[in-house]
Amino acid sequence: MYAAGFTTAFGAHGIAANLGGAGEGAVTSLLVLGGLLALYDGAEVLLKPVFGTVADRVGARPVLLGGLVAFAAASAVYVLADSPGWLWAARLGQGAAASAFSPAASALVARLNPAAKHGRVFGSYGFYKSVGYTLGPLLGGVLVWAGGLRLLFAVLAVLGVAVAVWALLAVPVVPPLPRARQTVLDLARRLTDPAFLVPTAALAGATAALSAGVGFLPVSGAVAGLGTVATGAAVSVLAGCGAVVQPRAGRALDAGRLTAGTGLTAGLLLAASGLACAMVPGLTGVLLAAALIGTGTGLITPLGFATLASTAPPERLGQTMGAAELGRELGDAGGPLVVAGVAAATTLTYGFGALAVVLGCVAVGVVAGVRRGIAGAR
Repeated sequence: MYAAGFTTAFGAHGIAANLGGAGEGAVTSLLVLGGLLALYDGAEVLLKPVFGTVADRVGARPVLLGGLVAFAAASAVYVLADSPGWLWAARLGQGAAASAFSPAASALVARLNPAAKHGRVFGSYGFYKSVGYTLGPLLGGVLVWAGGLRLLFAVLAVLGVAVAVWALLAVPVVPPLPRARQTVLDLARRLTDPAFLVPTAALAGATAALSAGVGFLPVSGAVAGLGTVATGAAVSVLAGCGAVVQPRAGRALDAGRLTAGTGLTAGLLLAASGLACAMVPGLTGVLLAAALIGTGTGLITPLGFATLASTAPPERLGQTMGAAELGRELGDAGGPLVVAGVAAATTLTYGFGALAVVLGCVAVGVVAGVRRGIAGAR
């Protein structure tokens, strides 16, 4: 399961970070680059809830295996047919495949472990995804330098096959649970219940801060006269803090040293503080922002998923995880849009400030949900 999480993170960021410099002939403008980047996330937004529901119906293991095989096949498409049109097809196929195996992996993490260990296992799952996010741009850049974009796609194809074979051998069969009939109204009520909305909103806020930090902290550093090495190190600090904090936060939740409501609120406030620090010019502001955003998102991610797993109907776990992943994808797109939109009208400093205010409002909503006793108090 952890390897599946690593695969989707490595594939998403490894290619995204190298398309602009390595896609000669295919990436002919910033508009084309934006379209190629949006394909992956767009497919996930549309398909994750669908595949989550399918996982509940037929079992998460087949969806996991099928998604990994499809990811390998989509990656191989561009290796075999190096052309701009096939690059679009491969990127779309990768996003659709990740939409299948990502929520299935989350559901299996919850189904294969007792509730008392959900914090720990989701912390570890988030750690390996963070490693994928960190290594994607770095190792992807090395592969592109050595053999071009086709080599990177070839490595992703091999990775998808290897993880699929490993999962086939190591992941036990988890039969789907009996499900009561669910109407559209029942689904709407469950997805608008604060027990779902509170952790999902926190996860979306965390992803918004993470995406904005990765995208705009280098810009802020460049405006302050910092070189690419310094700004790259800042982004690595962000990812590193998230990777270190997630397992510890999960263990603290399982041990009762931390409640979900307190952790989600603290994580949002830390991320908001990081965005506020990004308003400070120079290396100090960039590094403080990276550390606080990374720590805040690392605190939220395992607690949010553990809370969802503990409050969702077991027979609807895949659907719940898929819908929550949709919330994260919306945050992933919305965070940079808020920063960019405000920055276009004013400056990047005010863009960071605007997103910090949004996260502060989400934190207030989490507190309100906890006081009503709905945020999965553990």
